[in-house]
Amino acid sequence: MKRLWQHCHAATLKGGKYSIVEDAALVTDGPLIHWIGPRAELPPGDYAERIDLGGAWLTPGLIDCHTHAVFGGNRSGEFEQRLEGVSYAEIAAAGGGIASTVRATREASEEELLASARKRLEPLLRDGVTALEIKSGYGLDLASERKMLRVIRRLGERLPATVRSTCLAAHALPPEYAGRADDYIEHICSTMLPALAGEGLVDAVDAFCEHLAFSPAQVERVFIAARELGLPVKLHAEQLSSLHGSSLAARYRALSADHLEYMTEDDARAMGEAGTVAVLLPGAFYLLRETQLPPIDALRRHGVAMAIASDLNPGTSPALSLRLMLNMACTLFRLTPEEALAGVTLHAARALGLEASHGSLEVGKLADFVAWDIERPAELAYWLGGDLPKRVIRHAEEVYRG
Repeated sequence: MKRLWQHCHAATLKGGKYSIVEDAALVTDGPLIHWIGPRAELPPGDYAERIDLGGAWLTPGLIDCHTHAVFGGNRSGEFEQRLEGVSYAEIAAAGGGIASTVRATREASEEELLASARKRLEPLLRDGVTALEIKSGYGLDLASERKMLRVIRRLGERLPATVRSTCLAAHALPPEYAGRADDYIEHICSTMLPALAGEGLVDAVDAFCEHLAFSPAQVERVFIAARELGLPVKLHAEQLSSLHGSSLAARYRALSADHLEYMTEDDARAMGEAGTVAVLLPGAFYLLRETQLPPIDALRRHGVAMAIASDLNPGTSPALSLRLMLNMACTLFRLTPEEALAGVTLHAARALGLEASHGSLEVGKLADFVAWDIERPAELAYWLGGDLPKRVIRHAEEVYRG
């Protein structure tokens, strides 16, 4: 069924630029974009429905390419500790941080995790997110990681959004493997990944490369295991120190390397050559009150696509707004509003391996788009809060109206 969406303007994000079409029209056929361009050039056709968008601006549906939205427990107390001067590393060493969430997640039922995650994700979806990634990594044993990944798959079946599932078993060392990191990595590679991938629960594999997590050598073993299973990889890298994990990610043609505050010029060069996306996470930077900025100019010099994500998680970025991350990326990291919008559309799609179907308004791609009550696209990075979406459209069907 063909529908005509008209009386609007469009920022198509083709090529990672605004690529603006004034007085635009968009034709959908089933779930796909059939035509888009100036309304004056609209070819004649029969349409089952004509939708007047009232002068709204259209953008691709937003994509949150890095979240930890499935978890048990509540870590607001750690927020208070950090305000009193306790560091992230000190909290982790005292049994807090990821370890406390692991305990709560292991204790929670699948239904409890499903209900709490859905509640967290609803604000993101109302604010224009039509695709997202969710990581495991708070289970850290086979049964609990399976439970998390099953919840992620169920969210994908129930939410009006595309949901990609990432196995982050190499997130932290579980207590039963204290002092035996190599043994845990072997368990991930030989047992957990084959089992979970065999059950169809995994779209990609991630790891945390950091002094308080896993070494580059240990991460590489996880990458090799993922490659043998035909799974793409991603990496938390250079958040708190420089271990050149982003260069390791580039060697394995990772979809993305994320955080990157301590990456070097050589790391940026390697990522540019490999086509690995840099996922910037300003929410964690802000909440941890970090001062080491990711090297944005180096990423630009080496042609590295920059995505932006919420990093929604219970400890370092309890962020329920991807639009707020646009403002933070511009204000804290000095991205332009155009770069920021590309970072939550086209480049975020690349970070999830979805660029063929998502991330820009182009013929043949899915008709996932948002009609915004704004006067120019830069307002999406300008306004803090507010109910800006007039309509959220997924697969050519309205899923939210403001």
